[in-house]
Amino acid sequence: MSRSLTRAISAWAQSDGSEIAIVADGVSFTRQEWAARTARLAGLLRGRGLAADGRVAILGQNSHRHIQALYASMWAGGIAVPLNWRLALGELVATVRDCEPAVLIADAQFAQQAAALAAAVPSIRSVIVEGEYEGLLAAAPCVPDAGRHDDDVACLIYTGGTTGHAKGVMLTHTNLVANVENASRVVPLGRDTVHLHCGALFHLSALWRVFAVSLLGGRHVVLPRFEADSVLDAIESQRITAAAFVPTMLAALLDSPRFTPARLQSLRIITYGASPVSESLLERLMRALPHCGLYQGYGMTETSPVVTFSTPADHQSGHPHLRSCGRPVPGVQVRVMDSQQRLAPAGSVGEIELQGATVMKGYWRQPQLTATALRDGWMHTGDAGYLDADGYLYIVDRLKDMVVTGGENVYSSEVENAIASHPAVDACAVFGIPDAKWGEAVHAVVVPRAGCMLTPADIQAHCRARIAAYKCPKSVELRSEPLPLSAVNKVLKAPLRAKWWAGHPRKVA
Repeated sequence: MSRSLTRAISAWAQSDGSEIAIVADGVSFTRQEWAARTARLAGLLRGRGLAADGRVAILGQNSHRHIQALYASMWAGGIAVPLNWRLALGELVATVRDCEPAVLIADAQFAQQAAALAAAVPSIRSVIVEGEYEGLLAAAPCVPDAGRHDDDVACLIYTGGTTGHAKGVMLTHTNLVANVENASRVVPLGRDTVHLHCGALFHLSALWRVFAVSLLGGRHVVLPRFEADSVLDAIESQRITAAAFVPTMLAALLDSPRFTPARLQSLRIITYGASPVSESLLERLMRALPHCGLYQGYGMTETSPVVTFSTPADHQSGHPHLRSCGRPVPGVQVRVMDSQQRLAPAGSVGEIELQGATVMKGYWRQPQLTATALRDGWMHTGDAGYLDADGYLYIVDRLKDMVVTGGENVYSSEVENAIASHPAVDACAVFGIPDAKWGEAVHAVVVPRAGCMLTPADIQAHCRARIAAYKCPKSVELRSEPLPLSAVNKVLKAPLRAKWWAGHPRKVA
């Protein structure tokens, strides 16, 4: 049987007309209503010039429109491209120029950015803004499913690049459906699932659960973004059974004055990951919600994304695998290789490599990068870790020098490029340091040019004008001596990091 994400919508068209499919933005839609709206939006997209394999860019926070645009893009025969609305305009322009969408769908709050993108990117033939959405949808014709499946690209998800340029990850219908098949054999999602979506849907860590709930027949409850009190209200009022969070979200929920375990009694599944997590937070969570099954995941955009999950059995105080990110899910093979490309023994650190149907088709229009990442039939992650004797995976560092702050991935080279463009900067190095709230915080070490005056505030203001706020350094260290260099004149970050990480195990999940 072929794999297709849109088969879920086809099934909904034939389902019980009264069963609720999605609750969002103060409204709800039955499965039949949702299927019909998807077919109409697909008709609108085709009428606006979307051809086979054409791209539809989506600029907006979580909403029923956002999820509908994802499915309608595929239903119409195109490729969905959810955009990171937190990016600076220049970063958005670069991303949209790269993927060359025919249509841009935007929230009202991003209308100004949408207009700027349309002016800067010639491929955009049509812009649909929230205020006109319902009227256009009502007048659009329903069209049949284009039947995209298997190796056809379903989504283009942009992820930060070590060169400072975002990369478009091509994920096929097979990639994304196989991910649901794999993950659901560990995490018990199904027809009785009522899933809360509050993580940004331009992140695959949040988006894959949309595909999972649709394919498995559950109900979506969607919030525009994470706000602790809104999440608590939604869990209680909508009887949420499953939700996904990053550790900073979990801490915010537990710290809320309105938190009580009784309000979360319906919750049966919490999946978490995407950033460092402390044992103290896990202990608090396990004490507060002993009835709730906890699943920690590790993955990456290039693997659709799930690679491993730990299970509720691993979440016990003092459990030897509590600090791991679990074992590989069915359908994904994991190995750890040493610097000589030999299989590392249990407990030895090396590069994590992956294999399976969830591994991406490649990077959009970047064949050399694709060939580098996909070698010898394995995805080379650039992450350092080890497998223990029981097959549990432990992440010890990011070979790609990525900072994971509050669930957001920040590549140090991108921040370094922004800092280095300041005329008074001679050299700089960026890395993550421990942060009680965000897991890691972006930290910069900067050497000013001789005779130039710089302050940390100067560097931070310079960065804010060039990159997204969450990528900007939270702290800046100015030093007069040169940065430590290797024999081939590369900056050695290990000695710069050492004082910050002493006594802090680097655990990235």
